[in-house]
Amino acid sequence: MGPTAPEPGCFGADVGWSGAPLDTARLRLRAPRLEDAEAVARGAGEWDVARFTANIPHPLDAGMVAPFLADLGRKAANGEAYVMLMERRLDREVIGAIGFEHKDGGAEIGYWVAKPHWGSGYATEAARRLLRLIFRNFDIGWVAAEVLPENVASIRVLEKLGFAAEGEVARELPARGRSATLMRYRLTRATWAAREAAKPMVLVAAVAMVDVDGRVLLAERPAGKMMAGLWEFPGGKVHAGETPEAALIREVHEELSVDVRESCLAPLAFASHDYDTFHLLMPLYVCRTWKGEIRATEGQALAWVRPARLADYPMPPADVPLTAILRDWL
Repeated sequence: MGPTAPEPGCFGADVGWSGAPLDTARLRLRAPRLEDAEAVARGAGEWDVARFTANIPHPLDAGMVAPFLADLGRKAANGEAYVMLMERRLDREVIGAIGFEHKDGGAEIGYWVAKPHWGSGYATEAARRLLRLIFRNFDIGWVAAEVLPENVASIRVLEKLGFAAEGEVARELPARGRSATLMRYRLTRATWAAREAAKPMVLVAAVAMVDVDGRVLLAERPAGKMMAGLWEFPGGKVHAGETPEAALIREVHEELSVDVRESCLAPLAFASHDYDTFHLLMPLYVCRTWKGEIRATEGQALAWVRPARLADYPMPPADVPLTAILRDWL
């Protein structure tokens, strides 16, 4: 089997945003569609959300949102502004929006998250991914954001992302019918690049356990873990001084209560994925022989899945391309 198709820009960096979805650990950032109007109105229509913005009317209904969504495609096509919806990868619920527009050699970002999802880190996660797109795909030297002083949660997000306070600016808030003094924050390309370079590389080994019927074992990440609810191949982090094979032997015994040997593990493919706070390198092995009866020992749900159905299970972004390779190989 040949390699999977390279990403656009294989012979040079992409310019701009093609409209292709951007995946994070828990979110998919995608272009809005007209059918999203009701979900956007429900989330952005909450007063506690709208009151921190300059341009979101209140009250808000789907009829008011639809023309706005239709106009976003035109602005993106003209390179004026780009807005993406935050869609949870687990259940495809639209929980917010994030975007940016060009400003004098830089960009200005804005975002909102529906109130039921406050405090879950979604704004930080989405903004990290958006910043990576901006600095990698656009000739932009800085990104700025302006927030009301009382919007403490948004200020914390910007500080976590490396933004520095620049001072105060007076702005009109058309949807609020008043003016206000906003706090302005800025992140330079140099600061962003230094933070990117400092991200750790994490080595994880994973295995596709295949039974006599050709089904593949998937494990659901339990509550309390990062990316809880998503399905993955069993495995775990490779410890210092440990080989990937040794790590899998250990992890399979700990997670599934069965014994495998190194000779039972056949290397198939690997994933190299940027998770924004770390870079993941994950070799995938295939195992058809083990000793003992597989059972979940760490509270995780297990599922034996036909290769053709692997895409039906929401998975972490790093695992997704591996499923296609595995399906073709099996």
